[in-house]
Amino acid sequence: MQPCSRLETRRNAVPPNRGRRIDEDAVVRRLPAVTLAVVAVWTIGALWLDQHLDRTGQLALGVFTACVLAALLAFQPAAVRLQTLAVVGIATVGEVIGSIVWGVYTYRLENLPTFVPPGHGLMYLAGMSLATVAARRPAILLWVAIAGASLWALLGLTVLPATDVSGAVGCTFLVVVLLTTRRSVYAGVFLVVALLEIYGTVLGTWTWHGVVPGLGIPQGNPPSGAASGYVVFDVLALALVARLGRAAGVIQSRKTRSDSGLTRVPARMSPRASSTLPHTSQSSAPFALSSSST
Repeated sequence: MQPCSRLETRRNAVPPNRGRRIDEDAVVRRLPAVTLAVVAVWTIGALWLDQHLDRTGQLALGVFTACVLAALLAFQPAAVRLQTLAVVGIATVGEVIGSIVWGVYTYRLENLPTFVPPGHGLMYLAGMSLATVAARRPAILLWVAIAGASLWALLGLTVLPATDVSGAVGCTFLVVVLLTTRRSVYAGVFLVVALLEIYGTVLGTWTWHGVVPGLGIPQGNPPSGAASGYVVFDVLALALVARLGRAAGVIQSRKTRSDSGLTRVPARMSPRASSTLPHTSQSSAPFALSSSST
């Protein structure tokens, strides 16, 4: 082989580690778009299919939804996995209170479908992915969400058939949160959930009652502020994960100091203590181990 050919071969050769790193970077770049596509397909297909299912079928759909969520989480960092699972847990409690106990809205079979808890995790991932896609222009996403929430609340009070007072209250809260935190992930969650709420109520997967039970406040179906509940779940979940992280750091720090204290060897002994040692060759180093000569 000629010298120039060898030089060209070296230039064209790509180290295995570098090629693997390029593949991983490509996956990371495409992950938000893939997540949005998967969640969109799941939302359209799963809610349509739910119309034809009984409770047993809903159970199977719930298992499938959990598998979809687990598959998407497998590509996420540990912090995002923990945040998503916290959202699922907190949102499930909110679903039980809002639907089963309070009766603000009711699902088709008057139960809590098993696909709903993991579905909350998918909605969070979709909102986060939308914020990631718009990372170069986060202000645009933020103001689109603010404008959309404000317009929907206004229409609910003036034009839409059902007067939506509770939705206007929820939208006001949402706008305050967006203006205060400036977190684009909340804006992404609002936009994703707004589409979900419209689609789900049109299909009859769930129905919002015309009046909030016990309060007598009129609301739409869906109320414009329904997505604000999802944002509350996200805020609580992120706060919980942050607090758990700080607590784990404190515990680890204390454990490290404790371990270092147990392994610390005293630099010297008091004269009184040393005088009680037998006068051997190790008296000056009482904690030294004798080495066997070879």
